[in-house]
Amino acid sequence: MQKNFKPHPNSFKNTFCAFHEVLPDRIEGLKKQFESKAGSTYYYTEEGMYRVSNHWGRLANSKWRLIAREPETESKTKIGFAKWNEFYPDNAEEKLYYIEADFDKNLANYQHKNNPEYDGKAILRTSFETTKRLKQVRNLQQLTSWAKYFDYDDIDDLRKQIINELIFTEKSLEEIKREI
Repeated sequence: MQKNFKPHPNSFKNTFCAFHEVLPDRIEGLKKQFESKAGSTYYYTEEGMYRVSNHWGRLANSKWRLIAREPETESKTKIGFAKWNEFYPDNAEEKLYYIEADFDKNLANYQHKNNPEYDGKAILRTSFETTKRLKQVRNLQQLTSWAKYFDYDDIDDLRKQIINELIFTEKSLEEIKREI
């Protein structure tokens, strides 16, 4: 029988967390402990939290993201798990976030500086600055119209060069483009 573990109600306010998608068998036998007005359900264990939801991202005053399984499950409703120590503080003033790019998958996302994988190389920014720069990175990844102003042999190399400058320096996109 599951021991009734319940975190403090305010322990999730103003937090960032990246949940990892898990399969339904992970919550079998667990007691649902909370259901939000939006329909998300929560299961708490001593190790961490399971969240069953069809929406992820900005939630009230928190940023909770789901890292999908590969191959991705077909259901719109996903089950995510996060350990208690993976909930990091979030606020608008501090430089808490950095951007990471996956050039093989042509993806980019933001991460929290408390993430154990952070190596200190990517520039830390506020959430507003990170969002603005992440949009620039994603535009570079998805679009090609910007490249017509450059003399290049391989657009992927050019893309990588500009994106790395956006991630690892304080230079503006305009400064980076002028220097290339």
